[in-house]
Amino acid sequence: MTTILKNRTIIGWREWVELPELGIEQIKAKIDTGARTSALHAFALHPFKEGGQEMIRFDIHPLQHNTEIVATCTAKVIDIRWVSDSGGHKERRYVIETPLHVGGRSWPVEITLTERDTMLFRMLLGRTAIRKRFVVDSARSFIQSERKK
Repeated sequence: MTTILKNRTIIGWREWVELPELGIEQIKAKIDTGARTSALHAFALHPFKEGGQEMIRFDIHPLQHNTEIVATCTAKVIDIRWVSDSGGHKERRYVIETPLHVGGRSWPVEITLTERDTMLFRMLLGRTAIRKRFVVDSARSFIQSERKK
């Protein structure tokens, strides 16, 4: 049986993505079809209110293996959820929504904020974010992106 994949672009198991509203020009993301929600490495989280809206300020190290570069980001909090990680540990996380750019496409993505310093990838792009947009080729990397210099 042949499956026709209309309007689906092939994406590698890892890609460089951009989070422009957070000021992140490039961050390496692992495409994780086992994760429902996307996750972003974040630390020094400071929730606050602005004009009655729940907001969060946080820092990230956008480059793998480099803790010297720090980006400070601010975003609206759209939810606070209990999330189970791959080890089954539950954690209460802030959820933000921000545009994501990859492969010439852009769309809003829900992202949970969590400490990922010990993890290889600063970002996981979960299946909800890629649903109806991409098909993952697990044997290839950086099909839709390349590292900016």
